[in-house]
Amino acid sequence: MRRDVRILLLGEAQVGKTSLILSLVGEEFPAEVPPRAEEITIPADVTPEKVPTHIVDSSEAEQTVEELQDEIHKANVVCVVYDVSQETTIEKIRTKWIPLVNGGAERGPRVPIILVGNKSDLRPGSSMEAVLPIMSQYPEIETCVECSAKHLRNISELFYYAQKAVLHPTAPLYDPEAKQLRPACARALTRVFKLSDQDLDQCLSDEELNTFQKSCFGHPLAPQALEDVKTVVRRHVAGGVRDGRLTLDGFLFLNTLFIQRGRHETTWAILRRFGYGDSLELTAEYRCPPLRVPPGCSTELSHAGAQFLQRLFEKHDQDRDGVLAPAEMQALFSVFPAAPWGAELPLVVPMEPRGLSLHAYLCQWTLVTYLDPRRCLEHLAYLGYPTLCEQDAQSSAITVTREKRLDEQKGQTQRRVLLCKVVGARGVGKSAFLQAFLGRGLGDPRERPTEPPGFAVNTVQAHGQEKYLILCEVDADSLLAGEADPACDVACLLFDGSDLSSFAACASVYKHHYMDGQTPCLLVSCKADLPEGVPLPGPSPAQFCLRHRLPVPTPFSCAGSSQPGSAIFVRLATVAAFPHPAPREVHAPSCWLRLAVGAAAAAVLSFSLYRVLVKTR
Repeated sequence: MRRDVRILLLGEAQVGKTSLILSLVGEEFPAEVPPRAEEITIPADVTPEKVPTHIVDSSEAEQTVEELQDEIHKANVVCVVYDVSQETTIEKIRTKWIPLVNGGAERGPRVPIILVGNKSDLRPGSSMEAVLPIMSQYPEIETCVECSAKHLRNISELFYYAQKAVLHPTAPLYDPEAKQLRPACARALTRVFKLSDQDLDQCLSDEELNTFQKSCFGHPLAPQALEDVKTVVRRHVAGGVRDGRLTLDGFLFLNTLFIQRGRHETTWAILRRFGYGDSLELTAEYRCPPLRVPPGCSTELSHAGAQFLQRLFEKHDQDRDGVLAPAEMQALFSVFPAAPWGAELPLVVPMEPRGLSLHAYLCQWTLVTYLDPRRCLEHLAYLGYPTLCEQDAQSSAITVTREKRLDEQKGQTQRRVLLCKVVGARGVGKSAFLQAFLGRGLGDPRERPTEPPGFAVNTVQAHGQEKYLILCEVDADSLLAGEADPACDVACLLFDGSDLSSFAACASVYKHHYMDGQTPCLLVSCKADLPEGVPLPGPSPAQFCLRHRLPVPTPFSCAGSSQPGSAIFVRLATVAAFPHPAPREVHAPSCWLRLAVGAAAAAVLSFSLYRVLVKTR
């Protein structure tokens, strides 16, 4: 909703524009009327919509056409004032003022117009009969108000309708020529209906209607009021009510009726409650509320966020088989402008052949929350999280963890989501390692990725605690060539055990990025099913690990049709969850010096004890 409203009054000389403004402000008809009133600002707390309102007067005698055009450009709504007792001023609405306001906006958005018939005290009848054809011709005309500045009649109503035309515009909602909702409005209301249909029976029960009513307007409908609403729908829409429940056609008809009866603020209250702005798209503030993630912190689903997503899964699992089949996933994503998850999903989460299990579903949400919290916030907004959960914003569905350095100091982490970077040279088996994490060996009959997605996520037990482990595939050359951020909870350095030349990349990456840091590292010798490669000059992988106080390389193979072992992934999660300071390389001179000093101290202590024993005897 707009933060302020700017109202411009236009019209022929002597129709009473200035008098209307001064009568509103002074609450009495002015004895002397200047040629033009100064701009007036009405504070938010005294306006019906609680929005600051600026009222601007105009005068052809004091302003040029260019100055008038500039004021029209700045205005949110224009009140075209005419004298009800002078028919020539009514005709000028069509021939002069509307072309001046919207003459250059045939295709673009038009400035809303309020027709104001002043001096109603000078005419016994109404001018509406003369004005109605003009209103029918120009859809940007919101309404017509007859008033009297002299008798203070309908003046506050005039400015209320002007304010309402800006804050609750009719044009985006309704096509007056076709007498139906505009397509964008119908799409938005259809999404609202789907989100409110909790049992997916394509109808709103009395309970669902009251939940919707309370969410949008703060209170439920009385039982008789519910029946009256359904009676009106039955009378006008075939199939609008089915088995005592309101259908989508009935819901759309009710909103059409609100607009046709001048109650479009009711429809706007619904749309804005579900995040829509004047363009009938979800606003940026609604989709992505502020979420501060300090350096060294990460993002996870909160308990409330996980519960909401689990309820959504159960809602759309219509056959109660524990998985979302493609049709059920399509229903879940029908409230999005486009499906948020693509064809790479089976390569990222442990998906079952029948569909997406709850476990895999939560894994995917965990991955999105960790890697791109803003995207997660946006997805939650489309699913109606803040509205359906009665939360201020969907940021309550995300937890920001404490800084990683605090975890390192304490030797354990409170994080439920851990990131492991899988680093190695091209061809060592990084993609196969990620797929093995999802339970897919090389002999798995399912199609293997031609272009790996680069991530895999699953749950792992670490000392009895369930952790989400995210594997991120990183090419060793990219780390060595640039200043890529190596931040992660654990690094898994892969080399091909059948081609030991691939180990050089692991050694270089370790020395450049991890040797002097706190990130725990594990080395993995892939393709353990193949014969061991020919040793090369220099330290072997085992000797390298011994020198740097690293665990000896773990052999790993994902060949065969059986599910690959999970021990290595448990180990990765464990060292990530319980980090220890990274060991430093042992230098020989300092080592021998420490040993010599220790031996000398032990000799002195032994001689002293011997002398004490001799004296005692």
